[in-house]
Amino acid sequence: MKLKLAFLVATALIAAPSLSMAQEKGGVINVATIGEPPTLDPMVSTADLVGIVTQHIFETLYTFDTSWKVTPLLAESLPEISADGKTYTIKLRTGIKFHDGSDMTSEDVLASLQRWTKLASRGKQAAGFIESIAAADPATVTIKLKQPYAPLVSLLAFNNSAAIVVPAEKQAEPMTEFVGTGPYMLKERKADQYIQLARFEGYKPRSGESDGYGGARHQYLDEIRFVPVPDPNTRVEAAVSGQYDYVDSIPVESFDKLKASSASAPMLLKPFGYPVFVFNTKEGLSSKLEVRKAITQALSMEDMLAAAFGSKDFYALDGAFYPSNYGWHTEAGVEGNYNLAAPEKAAEALKAAGYNGEPLRILTSRQYEFHYKMAQVAAEYLKLAGFKVDMQVVDWATLTQRRTDPKLWDIYITHSPFLPEPALIGALSTSSPGWWDTPARKAAVDPFTSEADPAKRVALWANVQKTIYDELPLIKIGDFNAVAAKSKKLEGVDPAPWPYFWNASIKK
Repeated sequence: MKLKLAFLVATALIAAPSLSMAQEKGGVINVATIGEPPTLDPMVSTADLVGIVTQHIFETLYTFDTSWKVTPLLAESLPEISADGKTYTIKLRTGIKFHDGSDMTSEDVLASLQRWTKLASRGKQAAGFIESIAAADPATVTIKLKQPYAPLVSLLAFNNSAAIVVPAEKQAEPMTEFVGTGPYMLKERKADQYIQLARFEGYKPRSGESDGYGGARHQYLDEIRFVPVPDPNTRVEAAVSGQYDYVDSIPVESFDKLKASSASAPMLLKPFGYPVFVFNTKEGLSSKLEVRKAITQALSMEDMLAAAFGSKDFYALDGAFYPSNYGWHTEAGVEGNYNLAAPEKAAEALKAAGYNGEPLRILTSRQYEFHYKMAQVAAEYLKLAGFKVDMQVVDWATLTQRRTDPKLWDIYITHSPFLPEPALIGALSTSSPGWWDTPARKAAVDPFTSEADPAKRVALWANVQKTIYDELPLIKIGDFNAVAAKSKKLEGVDPAPWPYFWNASIKK
C-alpha cells in the first residue's frame, strides 16, 4: 500500500470541497495576502504568493485533485504515453476562450510550452529531457522526450513556475498583457494597494464535481481583490475584526484569539509543509561544502521550531523531507546530520575550512513571521560557532528578486508544502536560486526522474534525499502546520496550500 501511494499524499493536503445547499452568486471578497507579488507572470517565479493570485487568471494543461493525483484542466484527458515512455500525446479541450475573446488552440499551447522551457525554472528542469514539442493538429500537442521523464506531467500541473497557457501572440518577455483562460480576469492592479480580478463571462468550466484544484471551477463571486498586508500582527487583527473575508498566513500563536472571534474562524492545514534554509552553492561563503556543513552542525532545529511556532501542536521535529504517513517517506541521510546543535564543534570545522570572518548573509522577511523568528535563533547559534552574521530583513517581493542574484546572499529562508512529486522540490532544479549542480546531484536525480516504476522511484528518492544531506544545497528545519482565517460568511473555501476562490461565495 505504501508503494501505491508513492505519487500521492497519504493525507490529502486539499480538503474535500465544502458543500452548500445553494451557494449565492454575486459579491466581492477581499483577501489579505502577505505582501505584493513581485510579478503576475507565474512562469518566472516560484513564489507561492504569485501562484495564489495568478492561478485564478491563468490555467495549465493539468492540475491536482484532492488526493494530489494529476487531473486534466485545459487538456481533455491525461496524456497518451507511448510504450517506450518518450512520446506524450495531449488532447486539448475545445471551445476554450482566452480573456481577449480568442479561441485556445494547439498553437497557443505550443508557444506557451516553448516559453516555459526557456524562462521557467521548472520548464528548464524539463527542457533537458525534451527533444521536441509540436502542434499535431488544432486540438493536439505532442511532446517527444530524449529519455523517459516521470515528473513531466506533475511539472505541467504545478502552479509554481507554472506552464500556463497564454495566446501565441502574447508571449512577451517580460509579460506585458495578462491574458489567460481562468475563471477570473485581471481588472486592475494598483501596486501595494490591491489586485482586482473580475469574473470572466466567457469561462468554460470542466463538467462534473469540483475536486481540489481540479474538476469544475464555479464563478459565484463577481470580484476577488487581493490586498497586501505585510505585517503579520495587522493580519491577525484584521482577521479578528472581520476586515477581510480571507487572511493568509496567520502566526500560529494567534490561533486561540481567532477561535474567539465572532467575525472569522481559523483554518488549520495539517500537516502543511516545512521551512528550509537554502544555500547559495554558486558563489560566496556558502559555496564551500565545508562551510555549509559547519552551519548545519551549529544549528538547533528544535529551538528554531519552538521559537517560530511555540506549541508542538503546530510543529514536529523531523529531518525527512516527507513525514511517515507519505509514500515518499525515508530516513536516508537524516541520522547524524539533523538537529545537531553543536556550535563548538562547528567552530572547529569552520576554522579548518579557513573561515576569515566574512559576513554570512542571511536573507529573510518578516511577512512570514516564522521565517524571521527562525533566523533570529539561527543567528545566535551561528555567532557561537564564530560566524559574523549579516541578517538582511527585507519584504518578500525584494527577497524573491534578490535571491536570483548569486552575488547578494549566502542563505535565504523559505518554506514549501509537501509536494506530490519530489521532483517538484525547487532545489532539484539547477536553475533554481541556490544553483545546486554537481556530479553527485546528477547521479542521484537523473535516475530518479527517468524511472517510471513507482516502487523503484521510492528507493531512488531515498538516494536523492541522502545526497541532499551529503551536499547540503538546503537544510530542512522541520514540519509545520499552517493557519489562515476566513469570514464566517465565506463559503466554499477549504484549507489548501495555495488558497483558491473559485467555488467561493458569500452567505447572504
